[in-house]
Amino acid sequence: MELEVRHLRALCAVADAGSVRKAARALGVTQPSLTAQLQRIENALGGELFLRGPEGTRLTLLGRSVLCRARSIVSDMSALLDEVAAATNREHGGRLRIGCTSSRVVAGWLRRLRARLPETDTTIRVDVSANALLQMVAGGQLDVAFVHEVEGAPLRVPDGLATRELVHREPQFVALAESHPAARRSVVELTDLVADEWMVDSTVDGEWVGLRRVFATAGLNPRFVHGDYTTAADLVAAGVVVTPCQPTTHPRPGMAIRPLAGDPLAVRLFMAHRTSPEQVLAAHSYSGLFADLRASYREVAERSAAYRQWLGRHDLPLPVAG
Repeated sequence: MELEVRHLRALCAVADAGSVRKAARALGVTQPSLTAQLQRIENALGGELFLRGPEGTRLTLLGRSVLCRARSIVSDMSALLDEVAAATNREHGGRLRIGCTSSRVVAGWLRRLRARLPETDTTIRVDVSANALLQMVAGGQLDVAFVHEVEGAPLRVPDGLATRELVHREPQFVALAESHPAARRSVVELTDLVADEWMVDSTVDGEWVGLRRVFATAGLNPRFVHGDYTTAADLVAAGVVVTPCQPTTHPRPGMAIRPLAGDPLAVRLFMAHRTSPEQVLAAHSYSGLFADLRASYREVAERSAAYRQWLGRHDLPLPVAG
């Protein structure tokens, strides 16, 4: 087996993350595939690079030696690729790589970007981890990222990134079955749902921490189950679980979307990009990207009956920051 730059990049990712699981998420691969790749690399080098334990991975002496060389090679290769990409962009109209956590805003944002920048190759990456997306922007793998930060679970914004706040505090609503007794109310109390099972996706940065904080503050202890929000939607409609959701969520048949009394669960929405002059996009300004994002948010917010009603009760305009 001959070592390639992608192998060295994997070694750096594991060393930086401190675990194979976190590194796999950052690289966008599965944990088993990354584990198998590390084993092949160690076999090729003839020794262990990491010591695996319940608390994660630690570099061996050989691992530290290899990592020192690997970082230099990966850095040089990244610089070379950036130079080639910059030359290609100047010749062919550029590229734009955006990342985001799950949001109904993204489709409109991407549509607007492609309409305004028809000569630009615009691509998108959706990830459950806002922290991973921010790291990718800092590392040059993405140009911008639109993420949400759960209240009480701050994100780790890398040095060298600037942020533009879209919404300072967006309330999170609850999705429940239309047949649920609480669905007859315009605003739902947490105590109305304490006997239900709450489904939360603990792989989404801050979701589990934020929800536990809300219930602990209220002195309540409901039952929790873990799963992805796509599966949760089916279970909600079937009356099996309830789940937190974005206020712009479009309910499917059998589902109701309601705000929580007092808005105990909230997120901050913002766009992040690099600040180094040599990395700033030449073909389009960040202000333009943010303006398209803001317009897309307004569009989906206006389409959400539950959100419009919430704004009306609080005598608030659409919560977008200019």
